[in-house]
Amino acid sequence: MADINEARATFDRYDADGDGQVTPDEFKHAMAEMGDPFVTGPVAEAVIKAKDTDKDGTMSFDEFWQALQG
Repeated sequence: MADINEARATFDRYDADGDGQVTPDEFKHAMAEMGDPFVTGPVAEAVIKAKDTDKDGTMSFDEFWQALQG
């Protein structure tokens, strides 16, 4: 089980503008900054869509945390 404080710190790395939502573009840029330049726009969109339980096109911390719980 993931630690919620570590999860929050990781989520905050993705949430570039600090609005509490990770967009596909923020996800793509964060992955590149963390050393994975191969995450393309379509891949980022697919990852966010897979975690986006409320279907608003972004990933909230609650959705991120839920995905970590498995």
